[in-house]
Amino acid sequence: MSIQRLLLETNEDILVLLSLQIASYRVEADLIGFDDIPPLRDGIHSLREAEETFYGFYVQENDEPTLAGAISYSREGCIVTICRMMVHPNFFRRGIARSLLQHILMDQQLNGATRFIVSTGTENLPAIQLYESFGFAVRRVFTVPPGISLTTFERPAIIS
Repeated sequence: MSIQRLLLETNEDILVLLSLQIASYRVEADLIGFDDIPPLRDGIHSLREAEETFYGFYVQENDEPTLAGAISYSREGCIVTICRMMVHPNFFRRGIARSLLQHILMDQQLNGATRFIVSTGTENLPAIQLYESFGFAVRRVFTVPPGISLTTFERPAIIS
């Protein structure tokens, strides 16, 4: 098991990530009761153009590294926004999302960050429990058309 930066330089690299993203966000779409979430509309071009930093969690499967999870973030000044968190359903409940989130929160390249922000569907209880376990607190709950509720969480970069 290892966490590595994803450079997404080739269409093949992007397709591997896209396959993981679709499988993961399909589960969230089912949880929140809404099929048209933005990650399910991504393609090669939109992922290539995403101004996010991606990290992947690899597991050894049949002597081959397999991308089992990924996280991405963007940074604006001192604020880091976690844009995507995904784990392939075949690898749920193995601590992959926890490891990825911890990796980002401890990333030395993010020195100077003062807070982290993340959003998820209000009905996505596994994600909410994960974020709260890391000290994220509800910042706001809002509704987007067609009546889907999203929750934004925030936490300081260093919890005392």
